[in-house]
Amino acid sequence: MFSTSCHYALQGILHIAYHHDEDRNIDLKQIAEEQNIPKHFLSKILQILVRKNLLVSTKGPSGGFRLKREPEDISLIEIIDAIDGMGVFTKCGIGFKQCSDDNPCPIHEDYKKVRHQVQFLFENKTLAGLVEDSKQGNSIINLSTV
Repeated sequence: MFSTSCHYALQGILHIAYHHDEDRNIDLKQIAEEQNIPKHFLSKILQILVRKNLLVSTKGPSGGFRLKREPEDISLIEIIDAIDGMGVFTKCGIGFKQCSDDNPCPIHEDYKKVRHQVQFLFENKTLAGLVEDSKQGNSIINLSTV
């Protein structure tokens, strides 16, 4: 449903949120290595999140990335919207370009329900919630420092 760029954006910003400290930037190289994401690709993705006001980027020896807002104020839907756009929640499950409510594909109604459930999930999950679940051991995320 989501692009590789979107998955990497979610993983990268989750890593930053996990190490959230307003006075500390998280190094791009650290994120890329610990998340196993190509560094140059991740850099481009995180710069999009900077332009969308989700991250702050700082250059220099103590440079890197940090959240623009508190983790409880950033929902996952904002990250998805920044990278893939909200159109991902209206696309046909089979990929037909003409699929619509008036011209449905064979799975249109069933897939429409699933899309709405997925959209609701991402609207209601915040970075803080995911970090808290991980720190309590309720979920696993790919952070070698955990």
